Amino acid sequence: MAIKRFFFLVLTVALFYCCSGGHKKVKSVQNQDILVLKTDSTYLFNGKNLDGWEITNFGPQGPVYISGNEIILGMGDGCTGITWKKPFPETDYKVALEARRVSGNDFFCGMTFPVGKDPCTLIVGGWGGTTVGLSSIDGMDASENETTSLKSFDTDRWYRICLIVREDSIKALIDDVVVVNFKRGAKKLSIRPEVDLSRPFGIASWKTTAALRNIRVEKISNKQSI
Repeated sequence: MAIKRFFFLVLTVALFYCCSGGHKKVKSVQNQDILVLKTDSTYLFNGKNLDGWEITNFGPQGPVYISGNEIILGMGDGCTGITWKKPFPETDYKVALEARRVSGNDFFCGMTFPVGKDPCTLIVGGWGGTTVGLSSIDGMDASENETTSLKSFDTDRWYRICLIVREDSIKALIDDVVVVNFKRGAKKLSIRPEVDLSRPFGIASWKTTAALRNIRVEKISNKQSI
């Protein structure tokens, strides 16, 4: 009888240890998920819905929906995108987001933004999938002006994109590497007519399925060095 009681006690302790360990693991995962979803006032996307955004009525766009804390811009016969409908700064601000190309071979992040009263668009992965630059400068597209560069982008890989806008300059970084460092001077900024509905701030893809997450905007001091 004493032996049976001993084995019963050992089994009870073992079960309690296993259950307690599993609970801690689940709790840890749950806490991690909560941290991922936590946002503050700088975030333009809450990870749940398109509050503050409007699906841009380009006409031949693909579907736009939320999946797993991401905004999916489905492949259409042209641009597919979203436009911010709440107040947005005109200068001295920084935008940060993550984007990935899910399928297709053209730009997966066409970010239209204000520079003072003028619009401009940062193209990431355009013109066959590799072009990065600003559209447009003195009427010249991202494929043909001084900001043009070529970069290979992997399908289904997240890229960190950062845009820093001042009245006299535009800087863009991809994965912390500067890809645009534009001094405006007397040059005229504009956008292509295809993305006119993205004004004042919007993000679009072109004949490409894209995913977006962690979209943030912050005001910066005009003296702040970034």
